[in-house]
Amino acid sequence: MAEVPVPYSHGGRDFEGLIVCDDTVAMQRPAIFMQPDWKGVCKDTIDQARTVAGQDYVVLMADMFGKGYGEKDLSQEELRAGMLAVHTDLQFTIGCGSAAFNALMRTADSLRIIDTMRRGAIGYCAGAGFALEQARAGADFQALVAFHTTNPNPVVEGTRCKFKGRVLALHGADDPITPKAKMHELEDELTAAKVDWQLTMFGGAVHSFCDPTVNSDAVRYDDKLCKKSYKMMREFFNETFLTRTVSCALLLAVTLSKAFKGFQCFGADVMLDAL
Repeated sequence: MAEVPVPYSHGGRDFEGLIVCDDTVAMQRPAIFMQPDWKGVCKDTIDQARTVAGQDYVVLMADMFGKGYGEKDLSQEELRAGMLAVHTDLQFTIGCGSAAFNALMRTADSLRIIDTMRRGAIGYCAGAGFALEQARAGADFQALVAFHTTNPNPVVEGTRCKFKGRVLALHGADDPITPKAKMHELEDELTAAKVDWQLTMFGGAVHSFCDPTVNSDAVRYDDKLCKKSYKMMREFFNETFLTRTVSCALLLAVTLSKAFKGFQCFGADVMLDAL
């Protein structure tokens, strides 16, 4: 696996994201923007990125806490404080998240390893909340997968929902950190905004079931559920990107049919009749 650091700045501060991908794969792959949990870009979250990337995706890891943050030995209280500093500052969340996305996409595109027409996002815990806030602000994600979200609801009440893509939320039914009521509020928000969304609740699961480093009553890794979650993520992205590819192909067929009246292409006549 290749790991490419990507520096960027926001608000006068330095940040460093990371591109993670299998460098033995020659073809361009979908870009998956990743918001890690409150530990930021560190060994644990890089391992998650490597698992997600496999041979299928190029993972673009955002840094929301500052260059070198993930290398620090922080207490739970310090991690919570760092997370809340980002979460409660919506302007920073959107601004830094956008700076990360743009810098990572630009670098990955310059390396010719991504298909820029296929763009997804994932987030873990607090990172899922950051990704959702970016999506609310209109981030260009075709699909977003949220793993055991910590803050699924808008930090600023009444924030207009401008989601451009689909959403899959994977959550533990017994999560004490983000109880069902908060996920139901997210459902209502997405429904009102006419977003194509799915929510899967895993019975008996608590928070952080995709984090191999935790094991307590409130936060606990579950190998079976984690593997199932990644399988569902891949199916969700594949379905989204395939639909996008087919739509683009049909649009091209329609355009060619209009330009060359004698041109015949499967599906083009049907599409023309609908226009």
